[in-house]
Amino acid sequence: MSKQKLELTWIGKEKRPKLEPRILLEDPEKSYHAKHHVSDNDIFDNRLIFGDNLLALKALEQEFSGKVKCVFIDPPYNTGSAFTHYDDGLEHSIWLGLMRDRLEVIRRLMSDDGSLWITIDDNEAHYLKVLCDEIFGRANFVSTVIWEKSDSPKMDSRYFSSRHDFVLVYARSIDSLKLARLRDDSDEATKHYNRTEADGRRYYTKPLRAMGSGDDTREARPTLYFAIAAPDGTPIFPKRQDGVDGRWRWSQERVQRDADKLEWVKSKNGWSLYYKIYAEEGKQRPPETIWTHQEVGSNRTSKAEVKALIDQLSQFDTPKPEALMGRILELATAPGDVVLDSFAGSGTTGAVAHKMGRRWIMVELGEHCHTHIIPRLKKVIDGDDQGGMSKAQDWQGGGGFRYYRLAPSLIVNDRWGNPVINPEYNAAMLAEALAKLEGFNYAPSETHWWQHGHSSERDFIYVTTQNLSATQLQALSDEVSPERSLLVCCAAFHGVTATKAAERWPNLTLKKIPKMVLARCHWGHDDYSLNVINLPMAEIEKTEPAATVDNSKKIKNKNAALANAGQGGLFGENE
Repeated sequence: MSKQKLELTWIGKEKRPKLEPRILLEDPEKSYHAKHHVSDNDIFDNRLIFGDNLLALKALEQEFSGKVKCVFIDPPYNTGSAFTHYDDGLEHSIWLGLMRDRLEVIRRLMSDDGSLWITIDDNEAHYLKVLCDEIFGRANFVSTVIWEKSDSPKMDSRYFSSRHDFVLVYARSIDSLKLARLRDDSDEATKHYNRTEADGRRYYTKPLRAMGSGDDTREARPTLYFAIAAPDGTPIFPKRQDGVDGRWRWSQERVQRDADKLEWVKSKNGWSLYYKIYAEEGKQRPPETIWTHQEVGSNRTSKAEVKALIDQLSQFDTPKPEALMGRILELATAPGDVVLDSFAGSGTTGAVAHKMGRRWIMVELGEHCHTHIIPRLKKVIDGDDQGGMSKAQDWQGGGGFRYYRLAPSLIVNDRWGNPVINPEYNAAMLAEALAKLEGFNYAPSETHWWQHGHSSERDFIYVTTQNLSATQLQALSDEVSPERSLLVCCAAFHGVTATKAAERWPNLTLKKIPKMVLARCHWGHDDYSLNVINLPMAEIEKTEPAATVDNSKKIKNKNAALANAGQGGLFGENE
């Protein structure tokens, strides 16, 4: 009997793309750096990647696995605008599949003490929560933050005027996660400290007896039940109002050590004991789960921020305010940490991370990568952007970023339909691509012509498009030496079989290009984006010319067939 587990299921869940780990190609003309150092903390190796974000995440996996401290994503909310030609059951399934594929790679990129922050509305939030529970483990769910995205009601709303979005927060490992605390300089916090010591220090008091915690009884914490002598010598025990034995918040050792922080109050009911909390000790507070627009801005705020930098705002109806991103980075990161945003949008994450001294990686497929993000980042680097978080960070400019695009697919078909190496690849690109596919770090040696990369101090890779003879292989084996090993990727080898080669040259492993990688990946897939028109799943039913196909009938037929096969729709539409 198969072991059952609690999970979310949807149409096509079992289908997973065999992603090609593309290499990244820098375009120096689009990279941008400050002309000089503004401070000692300037960061120049940030990355802006133009291309499909799922392929980009896969491309980053080898170098950045376990190194990303904070991931923020603002994915398409799946409100239906991208799915006008599809039934609800299929559209939600497609969205969940696309999110699952990305989240699995994101999890591998995160450091053990890293965190993931996802903004989403209530159209998919609850399904996304269950999906994240499955990928990250339910124990690694941290919280759901409510962000007040709107500062006024929409009077034309049919039922409710939506004022909030969710921010789902997950840890890579909940036991390793440490979130910072927030400064509390509010007037309300200042008023809270309503007492003053003789030396001028302000404080307020709380009862030393534990209250309302669920474990505030003597039975729950017996070592915290003991007598403390009142000023007149009366032994005072922690008693609850119902007469049951309670417990103190502090141990006997701490009561003795911090006696100067205790304050006795006598009433008609006898003595009560309090402890003091000083203003300098209480300047920080844990983040709460409701973030108002006064604290972190609203959609109106973010529109104004972006519009001040880039006047053409039509593509971004709901950019995120810099204060919201600043709050997340303040809680989840420290200067120098790596921040990733694979749905870059208008580039807010990179702009704020840059101002706050974090290293950042952003991915964007849309043309606004060039028309919006790059101009925005240039203003940040030049110090011309003084909006958003700039004043709080005293931002004067500096640093830079490198612009990358995804290389084309390594394998293409020739005019006869045979898979061949893409002619756009030169020798260096081919060596880097095969090194990545084989799990080697691409690092060409300046002294050994046959060292194109390494996986350890003694294990190397060599890539060539030549046909190697037995004489050449013998010379190569001699130069490598017995204490090292070399993976040789070549077009062909003559005069010996692979089995005989392994016996004759035990320090060499021979593989033929491109046969060695043909079954590894889905080659030639350039777009796994959330634009549903480009999805392979959307093309499954194309058996007639597009002009004569009724897509809605075909999707309904597909859903009906799945239902007849015993698989109901995710939302019950096939039951």
